[in-house]
Amino acid sequence: METHLGSKQSDSSANRHRGFQQPKLRWTIRKRSVARTSLAGVLGCCLFSLFCLVAPGKQELSSSTAGATAAEVSASSGVHKTDATIRVHSDLVLIPVTVTDKRGKAVSGLEKEHFALFEDDTEQNITYFAAEDAPASIGIVFDASGSMGSKLRKAREAVNVLLDSINPDSECFLVKFSTRARVLVPMTRRLQDVRDSVESMEVDGSTALLDGVRLAMTEMAHAQYSRKAIIIISDGEDNSSHWTVSELKAAVREQDILIYAIAITNPAQGYFSPLEKMGEALLKEIAEETGGRMFPVAKVQQLPDVADKIGGWLRNQYVLGYVPNRNAMDGTYRRIQLKITRPKGFPRFHAVWRQGYYAPKE
Repeated sequence: METHLGSKQSDSSANRHRGFQQPKLRWTIRKRSVARTSLAGVLGCCLFSLFCLVAPGKQELSSSTAGATAAEVSASSGVHKTDATIRVHSDLVLIPVTVTDKRGKAVSGLEKEHFALFEDDTEQNITYFAAEDAPASIGIVFDASGSMGSKLRKAREAVNVLLDSINPDSECFLVKFSTRARVLVPMTRRLQDVRDSVESMEVDGSTALLDGVRLAMTEMAHAQYSRKAIIIISDGEDNSSHWTVSELKAAVREQDILIYAIAITNPAQGYFSPLEKMGEALLKEIAEETGGRMFPVAKVQQLPDVADKIGGWLRNQYVLGYVPNRNAMDGTYRRIQLKITRPKGFPRFHAVWRQGYYAPKE
């Protein structure tokens, strides 16, 4: 949803902020209190240590720093990847917000006091505010179906422009989809690997768009940054996925991932088929649900410019954080509303943000 002056749209890859579920990784954060050392305490510590040595299965990681990222935890404690389920509960909800002028250029310079944030019509106290250029975890979902043949050169150029325009410390992965979807390049900071893979890509087959997006959401579990985005480049409707539209919509609502879709809309016969219109509408709905946007591209020459715009938006986001007034862990969907006061001298602008999240269940 877009609007003027008050219209709609987190940091650690493994952090699960309230309502923003992360695949496979959940954390539990507990406050620790310092107690006096006693014989009972020593015996308790010994018994606990013995339990940790012999207890099989799932483990829990406690932390006294709710804002620590997975990378920070790993660096400070030497933690390595295991099959353990890490559970972290955090009450902080993070909402990335993109503000642009009428030409689509990112608007900077807004301060915390210019924002008012609401959850289900109840105003929340903004306790966290950030507006700096920060790296992001980005997934590129690339349509390699047969119909992309004549558009492949410009689509490749769009990927290169996007990688040039994002924060240089960002990480990226590449999902290719045609008749089926697969990860060509897993999450990496070696952006050249993504460029090389796109350059050597060949096209054929049908279009499993939904499966491609779902696979990208799964790969995003390896993200190191809270700013997470999926960029879809496609020219047609889905006609080959195993995933259904309703399943994908539900999955999108459960993730804190921005989705930007570049929909190549130039039809060969001069008109759009009903399926093509449905495909474009689906991309638009999915993107806006996450706080992203769908860009219809009528001419392939526009692809690099659109990719550059998306890269700029990813580098110029505001991030608002709050602890909900309503703290019931009931699994309900919470709607997010935002109002922005335009400071004197600022142009009229639009804002987009994530429309809501699912509260965790007890």
